[in-house]
Amino acid sequence: MKNALYSIHVDLLDGRSGKGSGVVVFRDGQILGGDAYLFYVGSYVSNADNNTFKGEVTVRQHTPSPLQSPLFGGQNQPVGIGVTGAFTETAATMNGTALVGKASQIFRATLRKLADTE
Repeated sequence: MKNALYSIHVDLLDGRSGKGSGVVVFRDGQILGGDAYLFYVGSYVSNADNNTFKGEVTVRQHTPSPLQSPLFGGQNQPVGIGVTGAFTETAATMNGTALVGKASQIFRATLRKLADTE
């Protein structure tokens, strides 16, 4: 995965409806990001030979959302997410599974490079 700041747009799969958007930084094996209600912290490893990556992310809600139901939000405990993806010089796609409470949520995300971090 290229070191950069990306926009991220998430869609739930598996017959569930839900979307989310934010920004995320991938840099030297570390993932940091967030949106208006949630923040993400995690790690990843890339394989430059086939332009793929995999990682783990923890999501926590930083701001209450009485009128919105953010993806992966509304939990007292952190939400753990496993991800895999593929990348190019300017974009990436990512699939993941989040354990939200007792339910798994499967999602797909698209990432677009906004700025280099080097």
